[in-house]
Amino acid sequence: VRCDIMMTQSPSSLPVSHGDKVTITCRASEDIGDYLYWYQQKPGQAPKLLMDLVTGLQSGVPSRFSGSGFGTDFTLTISSLEPEDVATYYHQWHNISPPTVTQAMTKTSQGAEM
Repeated sequence: VRCDIMMTQSPSSLPVSHGDKVTITCRASEDIGDYLYWYQQKPGQAPKLLMDLVTGLQSGVPSRFSGSGFGTDFTLTISSLEPEDVATYYHQWHNISPPTVTQAMTKTSQGAEM
């Protein structure tokens, strides 16, 4: 089990408007394949798993969300921003089994705020 892989995410914040295409990027310090989760956290709410790059969007997540990437570079895209999409977005590398939300938020030091 690797514990020394560093993950970075950008931008840390970005101004957005309704209908914008939004792109958030994540980079791993070494190859992690496609073992990446993306989470969304709205103010006052628990984080929500949006997608697993291996299996795709979680049930109920709108198709305007998409994820791509393999190896070291990854992207979360919102094709046309809706007001309810304003939130903080986190990534999480997983190497064996899905992390709990608590683990994900503890291990992820960065989020992209909109």
